[in-house]
Amino acid sequence: MVEAIIVSIAGEIITNLVPQALEKIGKLWGIKHDLEMLRDIVSTVQAALDDAEEQSYQSREIQVWLNKMKDALYDAQDVLEEFNVEAMGRELRGHNVMMKEVTTFFSNSNQLAFKLKMKAINASRRFHLNERPVDLQVEREQRKRGEMHSFIREEGIRGRDGDKKTIMEFLLDSNMNENVSILPIVGIGGLGKTALAQFVFNDEAVNKQFNLKIWVCVSNDFDMKKIVKEMLTSAKQKEPTEDTMELLQSKLRAEIDGKKYLLVLDDLWNTEREKWLNLKILLDEGAKGSKILITTRLPLVANITCTTEAYSLKGLSNGMSFDLLMQMACKEEELQDPNMRVIGEDIVRKCSGVPLVIRTVGSLLFFKKTKHEWLDFKDHELLEVSQREDCIKSVLKLSYDHLPSHLKQCFALCSLFPKDYEIKK
Repeated sequence: MVEAIIVSIAGEIITNLVPQALEKIGKLWGIKHDLEMLRDIVSTVQAALDDAEEQSYQSREIQVWLNKMKDALYDAQDVLEEFNVEAMGRELRGHNVMMKEVTTFFSNSNQLAFKLKMKAINASRRFHLNERPVDLQVEREQRKRGEMHSFIREEGIRGRDGDKKTIMEFLLDSNMNENVSILPIVGIGGLGKTALAQFVFNDEAVNKQFNLKIWVCVSNDFDMKKIVKEMLTSAKQKEPTEDTMELLQSKLRAEIDGKKYLLVLDDLWNTEREKWLNLKILLDEGAKGSKILITTRLPLVANITCTTEAYSLKGLSNGMSFDLLMQMACKEEELQDPNMRVIGEDIVRKCSGVPLVIRTVGSLLFFKKTKHEWLDFKDHELLEVSQREDCIKSVLKLSYDHLPSHLKQCFALCSLFPKDYEIKK
């Protein structure tokens, strides 16, 4: 029943309101009162949607209603934006308005806006949703507090001393058969592969061991020209002016020739061996003792690239996981609260030692101050996590669920861009 109602009103908005808006948009100015009325309707619906989002995990029916209502609301918001831009433009140009046609148009749009509001109110009553006011100042303060919290508590990586020792032994070992030795660090997303690589990359002993250090984030796009260009940029601290592959490869080989270098290829996904071999040919000019660290989620990448057995990164121990959770979730004076600690032990067992999950959960708990709120989060929001990508994504979605509504729209827009895409201002 709910779906039929929402589909109906969404259809009315799309088929009636939008085309009429576009048809008459050239005749609209001096309609500030009507625009404000429509904005109030949209704000009322938005207020109910905010509460519905928080409750959507409890009911599939609310999820269906929420998705369909969002579609209708976004169409209404698009129309408002078109009205506003065109009205301002026509005010500036001093055009006259045909008031009869404007009045007729808003008579129709008012009916549709009223129907949209009534459907939202009816659903609010049925699902017990609240039309909560949006306090932008409070939201800004909460976001500011969250950012400060994350920054202060991220003082390095925890529980990785043993892993660091193993990687350091590889980097400092001069008794290698190859001129350039390669060690992949393999593990699922969120385990801290990149953080571990940064940990050793900036170590003082490593700085003394190598004449040259280069860091390149490869990611999904294994573009040889782009990778070589970024290697030169990292090595020389300025972007090369050369633009052809021939000049770039020549300059890279000259840059590393005879030098003992450390290269980190972060987040490597390429599984085509031929592409890797073409790149490796350019890297063989280094002096004996040169090392390459690769971080990857794919064991196949490790098989293609390694000259020594790949290092498989595991989750944090229970003790380290608990310490990290409590430091992310509590202020200093709250760390000793026995009630919070007991619940925290239950929560951390669901995180499977994945640092990114623990930090995410801890950041969300930071704003939940009572034992009841922690228990409710543990029992109703936090799912059991295994070290699988799909499980981890379900927990990371909690970060999205707790965003204010306007940032959810921003996030949804940004998610349309591919990974590592550079957005032009």
